[in-house]
Amino acid sequence: MKDILINGSRELNVPITEAQAESLITYAGLLKEWNEKMNLTAISDDFGIAVKHFLDSMTAISTGLIQGKVIDVGCGAGFPGLVLKIAKPEIELTLLDSLKKRLTFLEAVTTELHISDVVLEHSRAEDGARRMREKFDTVVSRAVANMSVLSELCLPFLKPGGYFLALKGPLAEQELKDAGRAIDILGGVDIDITEDERLCAVVNTAYRVILVAGNNHSLNGYII
Repeated sequence: MKDILINGSRELNVPITEAQAESLITYAGLLKEWNEKMNLTAISDDFGIAVKHFLDSMTAISTGLIQGKVIDVGCGAGFPGLVLKIAKPEIELTLLDSLKKRLTFLEAVTTELHISDVVLEHSRAEDGARRMREKFDTVVSRAVANMSVLSELCLPFLKPGGYFLALKGPLAEQELKDAGRAIDILGGVDIDITEDERLCAVVNTAYRVILVAGNNHSLNGYII
């Protein structure tokens, strides 16, 4: 797994160190162990975890927007948020999920990896947004919901001028088109889709990150 992670991260132009690769390997071991007693992921082989979870999560770094205060909304088993923290330890990370058992798992991972500065937030996104409105430089989310729903859930967390990164697959264009009105109501501007063909060489699939820039006020009067 180490070679896949190191070589794959280099192909993505977000190279990690051997120590970071070892942390991800430990993470993978805990994921497989805990997955036997709770449903964390359908992908449980080393290659699948390395490529479809870890490297896929790291592609968000290539946007240059993973910095400052970052929140992963609907973090699940920690993808992409905790992977981003391992690859970029300087970020201030909050992991938000509505299921306590997932956060219990993530607490075990952060404890094992001696990562002490991650906030684990047990909350529905709607409730979390009321308490942490406009607190984050970057919001990330992966495989949680369609863009219309994600925009409503995620944009309220953004500081003015922040960015929402939605990690999506080949249907990104259609999702973005369908979500246009919701994004506009919520104050999102400067919408773009990035596609990194380097990932195709690693996972043999299309990769897209939908970027939505926050306006002066992320809610723009919209109440959730």
